[in-house]
Amino acid sequence: MSTTVSQIDQVKTTPWAGGREPFSVEYGKMMMWFFLLSDAFTFSSLLIAYGALRFSADAWPSAELVFQSVPGMIDHGAPLVFVGIMTFILIMSSVTMVLAVEAGHRNSKKEVAWWMVATVIGGFMFLGCQALEWSHLHHEGFWWGSIPKELDHFFKEAGTASPTYTQQFANLFFTITGFHGFHVFSGVIINIVILINVLAGTYQRRGHYLMVEKVGLYWHFVDLVWVFVFTFFYLV
Repeated sequence: MSTTVSQIDQVKTTPWAGGREPFSVEYGKMMMWFFLLSDAFTFSSLLIAYGALRFSADAWPSAELVFQSVPGMIDHGAPLVFVGIMTFILIMSSVTMVLAVEAGHRNSKKEVAWWMVATVIGGFMFLGCQALEWSHLHHEGFWWGSIPKELDHFFKEAGTASPTYTQQFANLFFTITGFHGFHVFSGVIINIVILINVLAGTYQRRGHYLMVEKVGLYWHFVDLVWVFVFTFFYLV
C-alpha cells in the first residue's frame, strides 16, 4: 500500500507529468486548446476592428458588387458563387479530418492515411481557390493601398461606398483573409508531417493516434474561423 502511494506522489510531482486533473485531458491536447484560445483572441480582434469600421460607416462596399466573378470563367454576374465553392471545399476537408480521427480511434492505419490525404488535398484546393480570387482582384486593381478607378466610380454611382471606405474594406479584406490563409497553409504542412508519420507507422507503434486528433482540433478551428470571415466579408 505504501509503495502504491509513493508511486502516485512521484507521478504528481514529476515535471510535465500533468496527471489527470483537473480536466482529465492529456497535456498536449490541453496545450493545443490554450493555443487555439489565444489564436481566437487574435482573429476576434481583427474581426471586431472590421465590424467597428463597417458599422460606423455611412456606406460600405457591397460584397455582391466586389465578389461577383468566378476567376477564369465568369467575370461578372455570379455573386458569391466562387466563395461558396471555397467554403464547401474547406468544410468537406473538415469532414475528412473527422473521419481520419475516427479511424485513428479504431487504429486503422490505412483509413487514417487515406482520410489525411483527402484533407491535405482539400486544404491545397482551398488555397488554390484563394490564390485565384486574390489574383483576379489584383488584376482588377483591387489591392492593399489601391482600388480600381472603375470600381470606385461604380460605387459612387450606386451610392454604396466612398473611396475611403472602399480602401478600408480592401485593406482589411486582404489582411484578414491573408492571415487565415496563412493558418490554412500551416495546417496543410502540419497535416503532411502527420501523414508521413502515419505512413511510417509511428502512431501504430505507439498504440494510439492522439497526434491526429490534436491536429484535427487545429484544422476544425481554421474551418470555424473561416465561417466568421465568410459571414463578415461576404454576407454582412
